[in-house]
Amino acid sequence: MIEIIGPLEHGSVTPGGKTVPLQKQLIERLQQAILAGRLPAGASLPSSRLLAAELGVSRNTVVIAYDQLLAEGYVLADRRGTRVSSLSSSTSHAAAHQDAAATEVAYAARLAPFADIPSHSGSTALLTPGTPALDRFPLAAWRRSLERAMERALPDLLGYGVPAGEPALREAIAAHLRMARGVRCDGSQVVITEGAQEALKLCVSLLTNPGDVAWVEDPGYRGAKAAFNLGDLKTVPMRVDQEGMVVPPEAWRNSPPKLIYTSPAHQYPTGAVLSVARRLELIAQARRVGAWLIEDDYDGEFRHTGEPIASMQGLVPDAPVLYVGSFSKTMFPALRIGFVVLPRSMVAQTRIALQELLRGGHRLEQVALTNFIEAGEFGRHLGRMRRLYRERQQALREALAVHFEPAQILGGNCGMHLTLRLPASISDGAVVDLAQQQRINARALSGFALQPCDEDNGLVIGYGNTVAEEIAAAVGVLARCVNEVAGCGGRRGLP
Repeated sequence: MIEIIGPLEHGSVTPGGKTVPLQKQLIERLQQAILAGRLPAGASLPSSRLLAAELGVSRNTVVIAYDQLLAEGYVLADRRGTRVSSLSSSTSHAAAHQDAAATEVAYAARLAPFADIPSHSGSTALLTPGTPALDRFPLAAWRRSLERAMERALPDLLGYGVPAGEPALREAIAAHLRMARGVRCDGSQVVITEGAQEALKLCVSLLTNPGDVAWVEDPGYRGAKAAFNLGDLKTVPMRVDQEGMVVPPEAWRNSPPKLIYTSPAHQYPTGAVLSVARRLELIAQARRVGAWLIEDDYDGEFRHTGEPIASMQGLVPDAPVLYVGSFSKTMFPALRIGFVVLPRSMVAQTRIALQELLRGGHRLEQVALTNFIEAGEFGRHLGRMRRLYRERQQALREALAVHFEPAQILGGNCGMHLTLRLPASISDGAVVDLAQQQRINARALSGFALQPCDEDNGLVIGYGNTVAEEIAAAVGVLARCVNEVAGCGGRRGLP
């Protein structure tokens, strides 16, 4: 194995002077070997004990690396051991170049109408999904960042800024994404938006015409469906299973898309992680048909087990992926700062269009956010929130075990919510209506589906904004609502 992946480097450091842990080195070496074909599909990996002895590292280092590869879908594990998954084969460089060239021609035609345009200098209810712990946000540190921005840059910041956003913030976001999320980008590719929703609308405006086909996860994020509907796109739902979006082979022929929306690191609302095999297949097929992928990194920063799931955008060079994110969950929703990372080939072509579509606002907040990130406050806040959300999720799991036993729970390795499936005979919408009367704001799983089926019946339960001490009582209220809808008067469980 050492001939394939090479020896690990004790004391290896990044260009920034940070030590690279052995387990991270091993994960990256194995991923590169699998993607390059040096470890082919079906190949058996050595036992953790044997590989640890060969590399001269602790067995725990190898176990952690194998667990991460398993989480991302690079390997399979069963009684026969750990084996390499079957991944989509990469297209040749020449074919990929031809596909990219054809796509760029088509995209240039899409932006032709902009060529002659002149240049222009939350909820407080308990168990709400998607709402962070606002009472734990470091307001004092944020206030200092705002004050520094006001002292150093006013009154200049009161005018319009660069349409794509403050250059310093774009560079700071790009640096964070490269390190934390594995995104291949620099500041020139980052466009600041008013939250992730505007980023989705921007993707629709830049990349589609009315009547184009767009694929969305089903059940999935309603904001993506809204953005596609506003663009008069033909929205086609794609079912989601435990490995993320499922695309039937005939769909590429029968309903070829222009846009594909997916949330690979943490699918909302099921919590599924899109396997690496499906990621590569989506990228390869999107290139073939001239489609663009929107990667929404929903809650990707809040991974609770193992290493964070790396971005799909950074999986292969020049992927046809637009990476979307925001600070609504990691900071606070009212900040209304999001971003989209454009493919490098699109940066020059979109310059004039962005000048017309955006106006470069919220400059004071953007400069303050730059200070907040560069001072290390953002990283420290993320670390605190990861620990807090792990504790609150555990409290929610314990409460669900008491009040809903047995229960099928989806998700849990990431984010700020769990999804509880209900029997098809119990209307999740009716349960939610009852719960909201008592300030319990769980959401109906069926409401996230374009084509609901029996398994799309359940409750999406947030824990980010609810202290651990209140979770058990709130889940008890949910259980009573379920039992009332089901027509049974018992205290526990599902009927």
